[in-house]
Amino acid sequence: MQKAWIYLENGMFFEALSFGAEGSSVGEIVFNTSMSGYQEIITDPSYAGQFITFSMPEIGIVGVNSFDAESKIPYCKGILVREYNGKFSNFRAEENLEKLLKKYNIMGLAQINTRDLIKTIRNEGAMMMIASTIISDKKLLKEELHKSQRIEEINYIEKVSTKVPYIHQQSIFDFETFSYAKSQTQKKIVAIDFGIKTNILNELTAVGLEVEVLPYSFDAESLIKRFKIGEISGVFLSNGPGDPMVLTKEVMEIKKLIVHKIPMFGICLGHQLLSIAHGYNTYKLKFGHHGGNHPVKNLKTGGVEITSQNHNYSVPEEIEEVAHVTHRNLFDNTIEGVEYKDSPIFSVQHHPESSPGPKEASILFKKFAAML
Repeated sequence: MQKAWIYLENGMFFEALSFGAEGSSVGEIVFNTSMSGYQEIITDPSYAGQFITFSMPEIGIVGVNSFDAESKIPYCKGILVREYNGKFSNFRAEENLEKLLKKYNIMGLAQINTRDLIKTIRNEGAMMMIASTIISDKKLLKEELHKSQRIEEINYIEKVSTKVPYIHQQSIFDFETFSYAKSQTQKKIVAIDFGIKTNILNELTAVGLEVEVLPYSFDAESLIKRFKIGEISGVFLSNGPGDPMVLTKEVMEIKKLIVHKIPMFGICLGHQLLSIAHGYNTYKLKFGHHGGNHPVKNLKTGGVEITSQNHNYSVPEEIEEVAHVTHRNLFDNTIEGVEYKDSPIFSVQHHPESSPGPKEASILFKKFAAML
């Protein structure tokens, strides 16, 4: 592994070893606390424009395979780890993580004190950074970082969303055959792709829904017509990267769907966009929620669900004026789920499909199917 150098906008500068793409890259640094599932995390489109710091100290031991990716290509800028292990040991593995990163021009940075780095992010918040295998001078790295666009200034949705509509064909993974089951559908919905994870689509088909996936630049009037004639039964709003406040056109289209009381379910970015469309702007969390071990209290059942999370933004408390809060994060008491009072619409901030992570919240997909 060759040397690489990292500079954070707070002035931190340190050396690492590179096992991914060469060159220089700028992005926002966040941390993820999941104990497993690094392939699913790296290929989650919601990480577009970000460097992921793994709290799990050793990454690479199970390799990667063609089944566990959450998107066709990964969109994160890079990963930071304590130890990288290129000698994988897993019967499902097809190649090592290093090859995947180099194939898609993603940086891999190892031999980093991730414990100290995560403490810094926790205390100072998510921030921009630059990593390079060719620039070693701190001053030059600082100059490159300061003349680069911030993540809030880039619309990553247009990069990660599908370019053409398609019907999702597969269902959840079958561990008896070690393949994805075929979908068996009853009702049809449209899923708006803002950076949708494959396993969200799998869970939707698993509860009997035919899923037509549309690009982020969807036309609400067309969907309203299709709903009125019974061609579709509802709309799903997906997860995705970046600041939801920049998606003004998408919010205007969602407002039209709300007016016609079309049943809707939103996850993560979809949850945030529904809040904005109802007139309640989101705000950025200090360092966000990223990991597969976040406790969320279900206020309807009183139970605590361990959830998978990946987001930097949250909906405001004022949303209780138009919605019932159904879930709260037990780490910081932020809102994790709502049901709107006068509409057949609900949404959650966490990821009930997990992948990776526990499946305790997956019942929400059955809830959506039953509502249609």
